[in-house]
Amino acid sequence: MSIETNAPVSTGPIETRTIDMVPERERHGSPSSQFTLWFGANMQITAVVDGALAVVFGAEATTAILGLLIGNILGGIVMALHSAQGPRLGLPQMISSRVQFGVKGAALPLLLVILMYLGFAATGTVLSGQAINLMFGFSTPAAGIIIFGALTALVAVVGYKLIHVVGRISTVVGILGFGYLAWQLCHQYDVASAFGQKPFTWTSFLTAMALSAGWQMTFAPYVADYSRYLPSKTSTAATFWTTFGGSVISAQLAMTFGTLVAALGGNFIKNQVGFLGELAGPLAVVIYLVIVTGKLTVNCLNAYGGVMTMLTTVSAFNDKKQFSPATRLVYILGFVLLTVLVALLASSNFLATFKNFVLLLLTVFVPWSAVNLVDYYLISKEKVDIPALYNSQGRYGAYNGVALFSYVLGIVVQIPFINQAMYEGPLAKAMGGADISWIVSLIVTSLVYYPLAKKTMKVPDQMIYPADQAGTSNSSGKAAYLNTASA
Repeated sequence: MSIETNAPVSTGPIETRTIDMVPERERHGSPSSQFTLWFGANMQITAVVDGALAVVFGAEATTAILGLLIGNILGGIVMALHSAQGPRLGLPQMISSRVQFGVKGAALPLLLVILMYLGFAATGTVLSGQAINLMFGFSTPAAGIIIFGALTALVAVVGYKLIHVVGRISTVVGILGFGYLAWQLCHQYDVASAFGQKPFTWTSFLTAMALSAGWQMTFAPYVADYSRYLPSKTSTAATFWTTFGGSVISAQLAMTFGTLVAALGGNFIKNQVGFLGELAGPLAVVIYLVIVTGKLTVNCLNAYGGVMTMLTTVSAFNDKKQFSPATRLVYILGFVLLTVLVALLASSNFLATFKNFVLLLLTVFVPWSAVNLVDYYLISKEKVDIPALYNSQGRYGAYNGVALFSYVLGIVVQIPFINQAMYEGPLAKAMGGADISWIVSLIVTSLVYYPLAKKTMKVPDQMIYPADQAGTSNSSGKAAYLNTASA
């Protein structure tokens, strides 16, 4: 079987590609675009909140900053390894999950990914709506939320190129805006007093690690969506390091700032947007714009990635290999409308809800990442039968029991180690509340999946591209254009 991916090449500003492979003739850009996109996506207020949570839930400032750094590095490695798949495959991230889970079996993690996008998009819309209302003096809370939803829809509809432009703008704006806020913090508060307020505890240290690792790993299900247009000759190392650097550096800076403002007290915990405005003083309106710009970048990633994931899920059951621009438009508008509705109904207890949300996502995405990365780098070794990803009767089948078993096991083994508001496992209690569930899952899932998949996976001898992808090269520079059956 082969796939025809001859969708019309976009001649206007609006993207036409959806879940189909990006042909070489449409590839463009350089790895540096990954640095600015992920720097801009992390230098924003929700990352500040994530850092503040480490202090809110028990960590001393030094403990929090160190724990956040280690978590960002570990989670960033996982996230960047997913990004490096983009130029090689030319596919949205979650389509590649069909290699491991089967064409229809991949729907299980896909449905959870959609919930993630909705949750993050809704929380981002709440904070941005507050900033817009303060900028323009709107008295109706819904006004800012609706305006931000409209901006998100506009950028997501235009698609890949505009999202990267917004990322570059957000990088510059974020550096200047948060640099100014850090300067103001140092002049208005005794920053040194933030340190040494509490003794070191392993529980608070591991909680900080989990918060930042979870933050990074939640990008994993869509990170390759934004590297898939890079030329296939782009090196894996270049894609990895630019993604890793942009995401980890900016996230750590934002989270460290959040740690300090939380440790110094003030009104940040109760009113995140308002506190930053007060801290900015005469430049409050400018800082509100900084908040909106940063959140716009990441919310567009959520909307764009959410739609890709929904289309991937639907296509597994209706045999579609690509979707029209009109269909893409309808899905984007529907997704953004839903996030706006969720934002309007959002709980006022934002910090506690967000912390539990991040840790819950960590529970379900760590085993998915383990399965995907172990297969791609150690079993398939970057050799994928791309036409078979769209054929439930082909090489990868409809369901892969080994991957589904390993994934579910990776969730179940975490239960004794989980420490969340709704449940605390017995082993977490025995360790004084320390939550190491994600570390246990990463190890167990990898160790179980590898030997089972090694025996059962039908790995092609080389990368198999769709029949019309002449001009696409593998990493050794040799063409691999096979119009073959995917059996």
